[in-house]
Amino acid sequence: MTNISTAQTKLHQHRAQFPALGNKTYFNYGGQGPMPQGAMNAITQTLADIQHTGPFGNEAYAKVSQAKQGLRDAIASQLQAPPETITLTEDVTVGCNIAMWGINWRAGDHMLLSDCEHPGVIAASQEIARRFAVEVTTCPLQETLNVGDPVAVIAQHLRPKTRLVILSHVFWNTGQVLPLDKIVEVCRANNSLVLVDAAQSVGLLPLNLTKLGADFYAFTGHKWLCGPAGVGGLYVRPEARENLQPTFIGLRGVVVDNQAQPVNWQPDGRRYEVSTSATSLYVGLTQAIAIHQQWGTAQERYQQICRNSEYLWRRLGKLPDVQCLRTSPPESGIVSFQLTQPQSRVHFKLVQFLETQRILTRTIADPDCIRATVHYLTLESEIDQLIAGVQKFLQM
Repeated sequence: MTNISTAQTKLHQHRAQFPALGNKTYFNYGGQGPMPQGAMNAITQTLADIQHTGPFGNEAYAKVSQAKQGLRDAIASQLQAPPETITLTEDVTVGCNIAMWGINWRAGDHMLLSDCEHPGVIAASQEIARRFAVEVTTCPLQETLNVGDPVAVIAQHLRPKTRLVILSHVFWNTGQVLPLDKIVEVCRANNSLVLVDAAQSVGLLPLNLTKLGADFYAFTGHKWLCGPAGVGGLYVRPEARENLQPTFIGLRGVVVDNQAQPVNWQPDGRRYEVSTSATSLYVGLTQAIAIHQQWGTAQERYQQICRNSEYLWRRLGKLPDVQCLRTSPPESGIVSFQLTQPQSRVHFKLVQFLETQRILTRTIADPDCIRATVHYLTLESEIDQLIAGVQKFLQM
C-alpha cells in the first residue's frame, strides 16, 4: 500500500511540471504532447541568451553548436544509437522525405507501403511514382490487428524490384505494434530497404535502433516526448547512409575548405541537414527528454503506459454500445474504440461532447473510430473521467 501511495505521489509531483495537464483531461499525446515547464523555460532562456550575446557572432555560434550536439546526444541515448547516425530535422515528414527522395530510383522499381500510413508519406510516394515511373503498392496490415501475421503479409507482397518498404512501427490509427525486427530480416533478405515512420513509437516504446536494424527511422519530438513542435530527427543506418544522397542541401551538410567552398559531404548524419535552425527548440526538446528520464527509464515508462492502456481498454469493454478495435490488451498507448449506435457522425459528436467536459480525444477516419492515447503521465482517475463522459453521452 505504501509503495502504491509513494508511486502516486511521485507521479503527481512529476505531472506538476506539465502545466497543460492542470486544467484538462488529456488523451491526445499521439497528436501532440503537452510541454513541461522546464522545456518552455529552456526555450525562452536560450532565446534571451543568444540575443544578449548577439545572435550572430562567435559566442552565439558556440551556443548553437552546443545545443545541436546536446540534442543529438540526447536523442541517441533515447534511441540507443550512435550520435553520428542522427540527423536533426523538423518533423517525421521531413525525415521520411529525406529517405524517400535520397534513393536513386530507376524506372520499374517497386515501393511497398502498409495500408496504415500517413497521408504525407502516401503523397510523397505518389509523386516519386509519377516522376520516376516507380510502382507503388500497399499491403493489408490493418487486418492483422487481432489475427494474422504481418511479417508473412509483407513477405507475400515483396517483389524482386522492391527497393523500399515503408511502414509505421506503431500504427497511428489502431495502435498496433509491428514486429519490426522480424520484418527487417525478411526485407533485408530481399535486398529491400526499410523506412519506418516512428511518429508514434519514439517516446512510447523502449528502443534500440542499433539492434532493430531498420535502415531509416523518422521521428518527431512533439508527440510522446512532449517537446516543442518543429523539431524531429532521422536515424540512418551507417550501411544505408553510403547510398542515400542528400535530399536537401545546405551548409551544415557539407565540409568546406579555407575559402568556404564545399568539398565533400559531412561523414555522418549532418549531411542531410541544411543550415539555420531554431536553436532554442533544440534545447527545449533536450530538456523534455531529460524530464522524462527523471521519472523513469524508457522501459519503466513503457510499462506504465501499457498498464494505463489496459485499464482503459478493460473499462471501455464493459460499456454497452462500445467496442474496442483490439480484442486483447493494447501493446501501446493508443486505445481506439467505436460506438455501435447507428447515429450519423456519432464519433465526431462524442469527441465534441467530451471536449465540452474538458476531456480531449480525437476521431480517426480509417477505420472510423475514436482514439484515446494514454501516457505514463495519465492517472487512473483521468481514465475514470473519460469513461464517465462516454457513459453520459450514451445516456443522452
